[in-house]
Amino acid sequence: MTGVLIFQGATGGADGPASTDAKQEPVKAKSYSQQLLTSQNGSAASLSRHDAKPFSMLGMTWTDPGARITGKVEVRTRDMQTGQWSPWLRLDGDSGQGENGAARGGTEPAWVGPSDAVEARVTSNGKTSAGLPAGLRLDMIDPGTGDADAIEPAAFAVDDTDEPTTAPADPTEPQSSISPSPEGTPDQEPSTKPSVSESPSASAPPATEPVTSSPPASSSATPTPTPTDTGPTAPPSTAPQPPITSRANWGADESISPEEPGYLPGGKIKAVVVHHTAESNTYTCAQAPAVVRGIYAYHVKQLGWKDVGYNFLVDKCGTVYEGRKGGVDRPVQGAHAYGFNAETVGISVLGTYTDTAPPQAAMLSVARIAAWKLGQYGVNPAGTTMLTAGDAGTNYFRKSWAKGAQLSFPVIHGHRDGYNTQCPGNAFYSQLATIRTWASGPVSGLAVESVTGAGLSGTKYYTKADITVNWSATTPNALIKQNELLIDGKPVATAAGTATSAKAKLAIGTHTVAVRATHISGKTSTSSAATVIAETTTPSFTTKPALALRTGAVNTTAVPMTLSWKAADSAALKEVRLTAPVAKTYGPATASASHTAPSGTARTWNMTAYDYAGNASSASVTATPVILQETAAIKSGTWTTKSSSSYLGGKSYSSSSKNASLTWTFTGRSAAWVVSRASTSGQAYVYVDGAKVATIDLKSSTTKYRETLWTKTWSSSTKHTVKIVVVGTTGRPAITTDGLVYIK
Repeated sequence: MTGVLIFQGATGGADGPASTDAKQEPVKAKSYSQQLLTSQNGSAASLSRHDAKPFSMLGMTWTDPGARITGKVEVRTRDMQTGQWSPWLRLDGDSGQGENGAARGGTEPAWVGPSDAVEARVTSNGKTSAGLPAGLRLDMIDPGTGDADAIEPAAFAVDDTDEPTTAPADPTEPQSSISPSPEGTPDQEPSTKPSVSESPSASAPPATEPVTSSPPASSSATPTPTPTDTGPTAPPSTAPQPPITSRANWGADESISPEEPGYLPGGKIKAVVVHHTAESNTYTCAQAPAVVRGIYAYHVKQLGWKDVGYNFLVDKCGTVYEGRKGGVDRPVQGAHAYGFNAETVGISVLGTYTDTAPPQAAMLSVARIAAWKLGQYGVNPAGTTMLTAGDAGTNYFRKSWAKGAQLSFPVIHGHRDGYNTQCPGNAFYSQLATIRTWASGPVSGLAVESVTGAGLSGTKYYTKADITVNWSATTPNALIKQNELLIDGKPVATAAGTATSAKAKLAIGTHTVAVRATHISGKTSTSSAATVIAETTTPSFTTKPALALRTGAVNTTAVPMTLSWKAADSAALKEVRLTAPVAKTYGPATASASHTAPSGTARTWNMTAYDYAGNASSASVTATPVILQETAAIKSGTWTTKSSSSYLGGKSYSSSSKNASLTWTFTGRSAAWVVSRASTSGQAYVYVDGAKVATIDLKSSTTKYRETLWTKTWSSSTKHTVKIVVVGTTGRPAITTDGLVYIK
C-alpha cells in the first residue's frame, strides 16, 4: 500500500495525548486593510509610510484568488517599543489559492512583531506586460492577547535561543509617518483613491466546541461520534500521537469560522505536504500562539477561506498546534495544497526556511505527526504514492499537468512539489529526506559505543561480570519507543526510548552484546554485536620480580639496577604496575625496566599485574645494594691511593703493575665492578670464584668516574669472590678502581 505525506511545517513533543491544559478563552483578532497606489502602467504599486493601529502580522492580498504576483513584494514596519524601522522584508509572492470559494489571493502572511506603522512596495520585475493583480492592499492583523499566550513550550530545546531583535532604522531614511513613494515607483495618482477598512472579529460565542484532547499515544481507541457527528471515525495508528495544543488552548475564535469541517472524500490520507509560513524566525516561542492566531485570521478574514488552511502548525520549539477543525485524529480536508487537498494532510512550520533549516525540535515534531497520521492508514512515510490532480497546475520545478492527471509524489513532500512556490524553503526542502527516514523508521545509526566495567583490547571487551552497555543512534530518541539490551541474542533489559545505557551481569564465558531499538512505527533495528568475555582468572607472574645491577654511573644515592619480571594472563593481560618504592605502569609486553636505589638501604619493590577484566595479582622483591670500597679488597702487588671528590668515598686505588690484583668476597646475587676511565686507562682481567670470565678495557675518549663496566648476576644469593688483575697493557698499563657493588 502506498501513500503520500505533504509537509507544510510542524513538529511534536513527547509522547502523549493532545494538550489537556485548562480551556482558554477565545482571543479576538483584529484586522486592518490599506489599499496600495498602483502606477499608471500597472507594473508597480506602493504604500508610503503609513501610521496604523497596532498589528503584529501582515500580508499583501488582491482581488482575484487565481491571480499571482510574479515580481517582488516588500514591506517594512515600525517597532512599537523602539520606534525603529525594520529592514525591507520580502514576502513569498503566493500563498496558493487554498480552496474553492476563496475571496482573495495573497502572499504568505509575515510575523513582524508589535508594530504601529508600515511601508510597502510591489514591482512586476519591470515587465509592463506582466502587470500586477488588481485590488492590491496591505492587510494587517492584531492577533490579540490572552491566557493562550501562556502555553508552555513543548519538551524540546530550541536550537536558536536568541531573542528577536529589532533592526536599527536606516539613518538615511526620514522617521516620519508619511514618506515619498518607494524608489522605482512612479508618483502617479491611481484611478481610485485608496481606502482603509477595519474588520474586527465578531464577539459571538463559538459555533462549535473545538477538540481539546485525543486518546493517549498508547491507545488505539478513537472518539465516539456524537449523534450529530457525521464525520469519519478515527482509525488507530501504528505510531503514537504526539502532544497537540488544541484550538481552544491557542485561543481560536471559533465565531469567525462557523462552517462545519470537511473530510477527505476517500476518507484516507495518502500524503503529507510540508510548508513553512509566517516569513520570520524572530518570533519567540511564547509568541507562537499569537502567530497561529494571526495566520488563522489572515486565512479566514483576508483570504476568505472557511478556516485556517493547515491541519497542523508547529513552532520552532517543537510545539504542535491543531489547525483546521474537525478532529486531529480524523482525515480533515485542509486548504494548504490547492489541487491536492483531497488526499493529503498539511503541516506548516512557523518561520521562513529558505537559507536555514528549522531547528531539530521542529523537524522532529513534523516527523512525529507524519508517522502518526500516515500510520492511521498504513502508508509508508518513506514511500511514494499517486495523487489525482484536482485542477491543472505547475510546480516549482516547471512541471505542468492537467486536471485529473495521476502524479507520483513522495509520501512526505514539500508544497513546491505540487505548486509553483518556494515553500517550504530550500533549506527545509533539503531536509525532507531526513524527516522521511525519521518518520518511517527503523532507528538508524544504532551502535554500541562502549562497555563500562569492561576493558577493551582490540575488538573484544573483558569483564568480571557486571557491565553497563552504552549506545547511540542517529535517529532522535523521541522517535524511539524502547531499547532492549541483548546478550547472546536474548533481551535481558528493557530501557526507555530516551535511554542510552543499560546494565547487565554476565556469566563466565564469551558473549555477544547488542542493542535492539524499536521505532515508534514498531519497526526494529539491531546494532552490530560487541564481544564481551567474562572471566575471573587472575594474571600470574611466570617470572617473579628480580633486581640485577646494570652498567652506568654509581653514587651512594643512586646505584643503577634493572628490575625484571614476566606476567601473563589466560585471557588478556592489560598492564603491570610498580607501586613501590616508586609508581610506574608498564605495558603487557614489557618485562624489564631501569631504576636506581640508594646503597645500604633495603627496599621492597611491589608489582601488580592486571588483566582487561580487572582481575589482579601481586608479587614483590626486596633487595639492598651494597658498595664495597677498594679498601675492603685483599690486595696483591703494588697499588697507590688516589684522592678526589669524583671517586666513591673520595678515594680510589690505581695500579700499573702487571698482575697486581684486588679480591672481594661477598654474599649476593648480583655484582658490578666500579672503575674510573680515561684515554690512558689500561686493561684488567676479571675472575669469578677463581675462573677467568672477562677482559675489560678501561680506555675512554673522555674521562669518566664511578662507572660500572662489568656486571654478573646469579639465580640466587650465594657467596662469591670477584678478583680483578692488572693486564699491564703496553703504553697504558694503569687501571683505577672505585670498588665493587653487590645486591645483598
